[in-house]
Amino acid sequence: MKKIKKAVIPAAGLGTRFLPATKSIPKEMLPIVDAPIIYWVVKEAAKAGIEDIILVAGRGKSAIENFFDVSYETQDQLEKAGKAELLEKITEMQNMANIISIRQKKALGLGHAVHCAKPIVGDEPFAVLLGDEITVSETENVTELLCRSYQETETSTVAVMQVPQEDVCKYGIIKGKETQPGEFNVEDVVEKPAIKDAPSNYALPGRYTFSSALFKYLENAKPGKNGEIQLTDAMTSLAQNEGLKAVTFNAKRYDAGDKLGYLIANVEFALQHPQLGKSFKEYLLQLTGSLK
Repeated sequence: MKKIKKAVIPAAGLGTRFLPATKSIPKEMLPIVDAPIIYWVVKEAAKAGIEDIILVAGRGKSAIENFFDVSYETQDQLEKAGKAELLEKITEMQNMANIISIRQKKALGLGHAVHCAKPIVGDEPFAVLLGDEITVSETENVTELLCRSYQETETSTVAVMQVPQEDVCKYGIIKGKETQPGEFNVEDVVEKPAIKDAPSNYALPGRYTFSSALFKYLENAKPGKNGEIQLTDAMTSLAQNEGLKAVTFNAKRYDAGDKLGYLIANVEFALQHPQLGKSFKEYLLQLTGSLK
């Protein structure tokens, strides 16, 4: 059984929810304290044993590629100034994984973005991590969990989480049979259903592992909701033919593509920051006291 060594990160979206900030800065480069969103996503993938990151980007996203590239001037200045800790952090970012960029020339949906990576993925199994979703765990991270499940079962496996009924319209939702606590055999995947049409409240938070068979279903997929090629439609075909598993996970998840989720991530990461945490906590206590 092949180990999963490649991951696709779709990052071609316009980031309209963060305009005007994202007019010139990719959403994925917005900082969570002192590192951009995309750093935390790539770090998770690298910890799971991923070696090649296929970045599916659009026009104006070169800042992401540059972030993971060598910066001779900056690194030279840090070395001369004796700032070894900062230099080590930058070097670590460059060496986490091989960054391979491919262009999605038209914004035709998440399914289309994933399919753009086919020339690089080939016939290997692969992971998909959405570029604005951050998950944090003190033990096995979500991508590690999915890669292990795929290798043990030889079946495409996706992460799911329970959401309030009123939020099912924001996510892809699975229909499936629970085979044991927290594990499902998926029968259908519905993209952002109305509450009355949702088959469950188990939602897809943007972490997946797939066999290369997914590509043939993406190739045959017809435009769905909003005229886009939906990843969820191809997942349904995959489930009904090759099989698809879903598993719950034990990790903190941040939707950093949403303004509130982004702010929450910054606050919680700042509280855990080794240099800022104590002072920031004191500030928040003072602030909340003054708001009473």
